[in-house]
Amino acid sequence: MSEATGTERPPLGIRLMHALQKEPDWLAMTAEELVALRDTVNRKRASRLARLITGFPDRGATIQWQEVALPDRRLRVRVYRPSPGHGGEGLPLVLHVHGGGFVGTAVQSDWVNSHLAAQLPAVVVSVEHRLLAPDTPLSAAVDDGWDVLRHVVRHAAQWGIDPARTAVFGESTGSMVTALAAIRAGESGLPLRAQVLVNSPVDLTSAGFDHASMRQYANSPALTLTQMRFFQQLAVPQGTDPRALSPLYADDLSGLAPALVVVPTIDPVADHGRCYAERLRAAGTPARLTEYPGATHAFLSMPGVVPQAKAARAEIVEFLREAFAG
Repeated sequence: MSEATGTERPPLGIRLMHALQKEPDWLAMTAEELVALRDTVNRKRASRLARLITGFPDRGATIQWQEVALPDRRLRVRVYRPSPGHGGEGLPLVLHVHGGGFVGTAVQSDWVNSHLAAQLPAVVVSVEHRLLAPDTPLSAAVDDGWDVLRHVVRHAAQWGIDPARTAVFGESTGSMVTALAAIRAGESGLPLRAQVLVNSPVDLTSAGFDHASMRQYANSPALTLTQMRFFQQLAVPQGTDPRALSPLYADDLSGLAPALVVVPTIDPVADHGRCYAERLRAAGTPARLTEYPGATHAFLSMPGVVPQAKAARAEIVEFLREAFAG
């Protein structure tokens, strides 16, 4: 495992954004304050002005909200398809889960997902999963990702996808959800061609805070150690086994879909991604680890201020294209 140097400087745009933001007192936040913060943040991320940071969608894709009716609940998903004339029936499926954990919306990922839909081409389904709260642990988001994946694959004709060409793709908290979905898929026999995990926190145990990158980038402008502790507090309430929701501690990682693990180096959880790629390889699962020096946590959702996002998107497109062609 390589260690981050702690001397890299985030992109100027990220530093300016951080300087203009007031950091909440995360560990003292009440449930009401969390809801108010979430509403404010998600409203901003879904605004047209936010496109200057989150990027402009590919014009070769259509985007619309749909609702998935599951046996015990209904979930919204944001669906990206190639524009008419650029794709047909039986397209590959990419099941996407956005980052944020206790905040976040699929809209913040329009840039990357619309490009995947247009360029692969593929149907990309991004899950508007339940967000973490005192009464909503990470297991709820994990179930949302897995249940939507199974639903779309089971109703392949309705969605216009080829179930034999399916991949999962997650960012930050979403990458935990999709990593666990890939493990469940391996256990249940649901075929996956690939998994893409970007800036992945994969260890919710206390040991997850002991990595060198956690210490070196504890005050990263895109993710702080305090935010990670608040995230853990919501994700695995007292009395919950954190290992059950930590892909790094899965009993068996063999035979899973080949993985692309994307690691921005200025990130407290950079070592999580590095360790997970090592564990996958040790289990015999192909895993490509790519690091982006100078990039921060969540960089793929901020192409307007982090230049490395474009290179990462191109790598993801090519990785998935090769997986679907095989």
